[in-house]
Amino acid sequence: MFSKNSSAGKLSLPVIISVLLTIIPLVTTSLVTAWAISNESLLRNWPLQSWIIVTVVLTFASSVALTPPTFLALVYGYFLGWVAIPLLFGLNLGAIAIIFGMSRFLHPESVRNYLVQIYPQIVPLLNRFHQNELRLIFFAKLSPILPFAVANLFFAMAGARFKQILAGGTLGMIPRTILAVWAGKEAQDIAYLLKHPNEGLWTKVFILVLIVISTLGMGYFFKDKKATEK
Repeated sequence: MFSKNSSAGKLSLPVIISVLLTIIPLVTTSLVTAWAISNESLLRNWPLQSWIIVTVVLTFASSVALTPPTFLALVYGYFLGWVAIPLLFGLNLGAIAIIFGMSRFLHPESVRNYLVQIYPQIVPLLNRFHQNELRLIFFAKLSPILPFAVANLFFAMAGARFKQILAGGTLGMIPRTILAVWAGKEAQDIAYLLKHPNEGLWTKVFILVLIVISTLGMGYFFKDKKATEK
């Protein structure tokens, strides 16, 4: 049995980590952008084997929010075109697995027990989540505005099963990954691409559609929750 102080500590750690996982990508994305722009000729000459090795490294980097997968999809699309798709899928799945494994060190069950003690009203929400894990994870991962690492950490801490996180994350990432690769493939200048990743009418429309579908899907989840409580 954990005391309130120890439980609060376990609660604050995931919160701090979530904040860091939201801020860090902003810094690293800027650094990677500057490096990619200044080394375009070098990246152009990389063989596929080098991209595979780099993908393995970036998988670990993405799991700790150093490199957002959607941003990487733009870079990969620019240099590799559609060949980048399997590499990016492997990167996403690998990063999800690493995040899930790391979440075990944060004692998610103890955190949930503490939250239930101080906020009993979240019990129906957690129950509803566990009944519809795949659906909610899919709609959440569909949105291009939710931070990759934070979303996966949240699902792991909420008690989602690994298979459901993996399946929902895979299905949800397909549209935005393909969009990012296509945008990168069609770009004529990497500097302009990385500084204006959502340039173009169709790109903006597609992103808006994904956000709307994601919001409506998650909204329906909460609507179902309220109906259950009546």
